[in-house]
Amino acid sequence: MKSFSRRNQRILAAAISAVLAFGAVSQVYAQSAQERADARRAEKESSKKGSAGKVTNEYPQATRQSPDAKASKKGTPQLQKMMKLYDDEKGPEARAIADQIIAMPEANAYDKAFASQIAAQVAYDSDDTPGAMKYLKQAIDANGLDNNGHFGAMLMLSQLQLQEDQYAESLKTIDQFLAETKSQKPEHLIIKGNDLYRLERYSDAAPVIKQAIELSPEPKPDWQQLLMATYAESGQAGEAAKIAEGLAAKSPGDKRAQLNLAAVYQQNDMLDKSAAVLEKLRASGQLTEDKEYRQLYATYLNMDGKEKEAIGVINDGLQKGVIKPDYQTYLALAQAYYFSDQAAPAIDAYKKAAPLAPDGEAYLNLARVLWQEDRIPEAKDAAKQALSKGVKKPDDAKKIIALPGK
Repeated sequence: MKSFSRRNQRILAAAISAVLAFGAVSQVYAQSAQERADARRAEKESSKKGSAGKVTNEYPQATRQSPDAKASKKGTPQLQKMMKLYDDEKGPEARAIADQIIAMPEANAYDKAFASQIAAQVAYDSDDTPGAMKYLKQAIDANGLDNNGHFGAMLMLSQLQLQEDQYAESLKTIDQFLAETKSQKPEHLIIKGNDLYRLERYSDAAPVIKQAIELSPEPKPDWQQLLMATYAESGQAGEAAKIAEGLAAKSPGDKRAQLNLAAVYQQNDMLDKSAAVLEKLRASGQLTEDKEYRQLYATYLNMDGKEKEAIGVINDGLQKGVIKPDYQTYLALAQAYYFSDQAAPAIDAYKKAAPLAPDGEAYLNLARVLWQEDRIPEAKDAAKQALSKGVKKPDDAKKIIALPGK
């Protein structure tokens, strides 16, 4: 059998290969409204029990001088009314009073900042994130809270900006927070690392994320995944592979960790290792999505002499109903059969791919294989179909049509 260019097979495999992604790299944990309400109630109960104790300064290294936070005489009754409503879980009413306080000409910096802080919490509890961010900015700008409240507002604002994909704004806020608090807490540093990653500043992100992990006694797996993704995106595939191997070894039953390891191996051109990881998942019945099967057969198609393995994966996926019977699937199957010298099933696969194709290229390939197998009348028909759908090289189709014989 005459052969197509092996380069064409590689182009196909690249086109259908799974995207090397690491799942959803987490940003900040977004609680549900009910979870936030439960947490707030628990916090209130805790504060009541420990109200006699001294308040701990959460930012002892802060450069900001904590103001003498006191309510004004005219603001005090309104603040008390607001807090009563807030404690009674009448959020909308409390927010309305907060808005009145913020607008009061007689209100001092503390009145405005504290009212903004409570309004921000009410807005957040009701899933009004833009409103929460607006109030947090007002609380910070008023500059009337003690350091715990002031920097707590700044930290929350940075987290919400990150959650809302406002990465540059979040980075600016967290940079200000870190500069003014001198904080080295890993949960604070990871916000900056996440911002830098999402701004595609990978070389800047990696050391920050690594520092957060090293400073944490129990770093979250998501932080490790974020560092792995950062290394991969910055071209440090070897470092990414080390982290991926560690996560996969630590959690052998974690499908996501195994898929990430396969993706990192693939990006590092360690295709045999990538295929081995994916095959283990397939053998245990954990490959359950179309994209996962495509990642495996595309890996095989990018390896020399692995066409038969790719065929087995595609047919297995089709039989189980996991792989979609679409153009890309049948085209990959056709080429895998062709390059393993199986002309008849290659023709069958091309016949399924061609009608689904966006152009006539699959029909032209079908015509070529039919011609090579001396099935001239069928080759001519396929070449005509190719011309009708459009091909890059119409002369190739015309030459087949012009062949002698019916």
